[in-house]
Amino acid sequence: MVGHIDGDVAVRSLEGCDAVIVRGIPRGSLEQVIFRVDALHALVARGVTVVNSPRAIERTIDKFLASALLARAAVPTPRTIACERAEDALEAFDELGGDVVVKPLFGSMGAGMTRVDDRDVAYRVFHALELERAVYYLQEALSADRDVRAFVVGGRVLAAIERVGSGWRANLARGARAQAAELSAEQERLCVSAAEALGVDYAGVDLLGDYVLELNGIPGWHGLQDATGADVAAALVAHLESAVSEA
Repeated sequence: MVGHIDGDVAVRSLEGCDAVIVRGIPRGSLEQVIFRVDALHALVARGVTVVNSPRAIERTIDKFLASALLARAAVPTPRTIACERAEDALEAFDELGGDVVVKPLFGSMGAGMTRVDDRDVAYRVFHALELERAVYYLQEALSADRDVRAFVVGGRVLAAIERVGSGWRANLARGARAQAAELSAEQERLCVSAAEALGVDYAGVDLLGDYVLELNGIPGWHGLQDATGADVAAALVAHLESAVSEA
């Protein structure tokens, strides 16, 4: 991707596009990631339809911002505390019941997550993270229930899977298997409300019971498509065509 300034910001490799579906933001340095998202902002400013929009991607990538927006929209989520000091994280551990999931603020596929249910272990984990100048993002660990990923496109749930794994962390990228799942009417409503709260055109919404854990604004769908038979690409294209015609 090449950006250049010529009266207006342009993205040379994407000039002439009427619409863009974002399928990934490659890993890189902070500057590289910001540049790639800025390129999407530049496309939006030029009238190109971008799905998901860069603003929506920023909301879903940042777990703290996503949690704040979900809470403001009254979408039920696990109790969550974010802080910057190890001492505050230890207090949060106690406040959340002494059994928490610690997540990196920016992360996906379960990478960097750990469950801590011992105060001595919590002390060591939090002080180790202090060396990395990390932000502590803690969620209360919920009792075991179906781990569900619902795929929302254009304000409706297209399909859903239950992710079945051997441990508390059931990610397909970590070996869990997917099986088709039926959602209750309330769960479908929660998924749609969560997508609206973060302003996404499409998303993978992670549920544990009737709680929304988080949203993935650049979700994979091969596992869901194989398990349910849903034609995700067709649904995305139909939504994109509708968005372009309304623009």
